[in-house]
Amino acid sequence: MPLDLSRSQALFAASQEVIPGGVNSPVRAFRAVGGTPPFIERGAGCRIYDVDGNAYIDYCLSWGPLILGHCHPEVVAALQETLSRGTSFGAPTELELRMAQKVIDCLPSVEVVRMVNSGTEATMSAIRLARAYTRRSKVIKFIGCYHGHHDSMLVRAGSGATDLGVPDSPGVPAAAAAGTISIRYNDLEGVEAAFREYGSDIAAVIVEPVAANMGLVLPQPGFLEGLRRVTREHGALLIFDEVLTGWRVAYGGAQAHFGIDPDLTTFGKVIGGGLPVGAYGGKREIMSMVAPSGPVYQAGTLSGNPLAMTAGLTTLEVLGRPGNFERIVALTERLVAGLNQVLERLDLPYRAASIGTLFGLFFTTERVVDYETALTADTGLFSRYHHAMLRRGIYLAPSQFEVGFMSLAHTEAEVDATVAAAEEALREALG
Repeated sequence: MPLDLSRSQALFAASQEVIPGGVNSPVRAFRAVGGTPPFIERGAGCRIYDVDGNAYIDYCLSWGPLILGHCHPEVVAALQETLSRGTSFGAPTELELRMAQKVIDCLPSVEVVRMVNSGTEATMSAIRLARAYTRRSKVIKFIGCYHGHHDSMLVRAGSGATDLGVPDSPGVPAAAAAGTISIRYNDLEGVEAAFREYGSDIAAVIVEPVAANMGLVLPQPGFLEGLRRVTREHGALLIFDEVLTGWRVAYGGAQAHFGIDPDLTTFGKVIGGGLPVGAYGGKREIMSMVAPSGPVYQAGTLSGNPLAMTAGLTTLEVLGRPGNFERIVALTERLVAGLNQVLERLDLPYRAASIGTLFGLFFTTERVVDYETALTADTGLFSRYHHAMLRRGIYLAPSQFEVGFMSLAHTEAEVDATVAAAEEALREALG
């Protein structure tokens, strides 16, 4: 039975007259799966509710930050208390200090941290800092890893593994992209080749330690360790973009899970508890170059604002209580195990996977290790599956190339209901 999305359809039509594509971030438009995006009215626990009265078990969770679920009572209470004292001052607050101390306590690689307002700000600032610190201009990134929409990161690969980037979006000057070298994710040999050719001019390697913007793609054994080795050998910095993986792969991020010590790390999502936030931090020697301690300029009126700091601190406090993070991991593993049992029963050659509280399912028989193999996925099947799940009250990210998120608010009952819905949805999608 089709969903009634009549009010969402009307709102979407009106939005397209005043907002580009009707949305304020492209993936929300449902272009990858087709149809009308439900307009969400409210959230509670692990569920969201649209303006048409439909309820969904939510595995998008505002693209990751709501690891405690929607409207967690302690987060709401803390925000209400902070709100009564003011929203922003453009001046130092104790909350900023406490958040910085919390991040540093959680990640041994971070000695000094600067708060910003988004993941894009964080990666842009970290790359500028790396270039200033090393006095080099080029940066290596990996195809399919997303590091924000600033000019130097909106590039695609050239014809070879070590070709310099070309702009991936109109409006990006060729000169801005020319300093970016794009290499296949998990291709350590490609990285080594790039360093042989450009090593004296490579400032940094930036990587999602677990790729989560082309679907869930895990680092192959030795890949991250190899990046750490080669950057040290050539005097370049290693930047871990943990905007998605921080406090998601492990409480101390992917770097804690894999035991890697990056020079700089970028954060976002979870440390804002659902409010806009970003941060970058690392070794004291490097971070001392950031203004006003040093010459690398970066500023932001709302950076470290009281509301975002309050939501983030409360989220990390609840998440860090004994057993809470482990419970979310166990729920994620239960979901993936159930999905794989369904796939086996239906004799389908696909498999779901997870790491920490992230999960993904590619509709491909290929072993997905990079963007190229991710693109072999059957996006038509995913689109049909996605809509079949929506009709059964399950909200997944509207793209084959995104990950799923679990929260503390989910229960075994909801996970099991999701698995049952998936079996029905797959039978429907397969015809």
